[in-house]
Parts: sequence; structure tokens; C-alpha cells
Amino acid sequence: MRSLLFLAPLALLAACSPEPAAEAVVTVTDPWCRPAAAGAGAAGCYVGLQASVDDRLVSVATPAAARGEIHTMSMDDGVMRMRHLPDGLALPAGESVALKPGAEHLMLMAPTGALDEGAEVQLTLTFEKAPAQTVAAQIRSAPHGMAH
Repeated sequence: MRSLLFLAPLALLAACSPEPAAEAVVTVTDPWCRPAAAGAGAAGCYVGLQASVDDRLVSVATPAAARGEIHTMSMDDGVMRMRHLPDGLALPAGESVALKPGAEHLMLMAPTGALDEGAEVQLTLTFEKAPAQTVAAQIRSAPHGMAH
């Protein structure tokens, strides 16, 4: 009987323990970049992201450019403006976030060479919680009617 009384608090403690935290995973889909001629100052890249938990895309790096940046675009008095997001981009759990022309996107600043249609560049996406991922982004033209 004493042994049962001893086990009761342990069973209660086990029942009240929090569940292990969900593993942070970000699914990356359809990474691509626009072509850019040698000497271009920048090139735009796009990707779909979906996080399993609230997360944040904090940086992008590539050997194809001096640096990568996360940008947003907005209309301001009828003028489309692009700005750098130094704190990255929020990825709400379970929501698809599309980095696309005319909206949030990645910028490759000072590409190291031409980004030729049909080639690929490696992009390393770093997240606040999920492990970093390196993906191959195809160089291709935007679908007709998609402006940057």
C-alpha cells in the first residue's frame, strides 16, 4: 500500500508535465531568381515558405552575390517603394508565406557574375528557430505580367 502511495505523486507529476515543444521546421518551395546581366547591381529571388511553429526568416546568403537581403515592397503616394527588412520576415505557424514579385522578396546585392536563364544559384535561408536550409534556386524569367 505504501508503494502505491509513493507512486501516486509521480504519476500525477508525469500527467501534468508539458508536452515536448514541437520541432521547428520550415518547408521551402519553388525557389527561383530573375536573370541578371554581369555587372547588375542586384537581382530578385522568390520562394514559398511554411513554418511548423511561429518563426522568422532572418537572413539569406549566397556565393552568387556580395550579400543577400530580405525586402518588402509597398505603394506610397502612387509610387512603388522597396525597403530592406533588417529584422527579417515573420513566418506565422501553418501559414504559407509567398515571397514574390511586387511583395516581400529576396535581393541578391552585387551579384558576383551573370545570373543566366536556366542556371541555378545556391541560397542559404537562416531562420530564427528552424535549422538553416540551402536550396538551389533556378534562374528564370517571371511569369508574364509579374512586375518586380
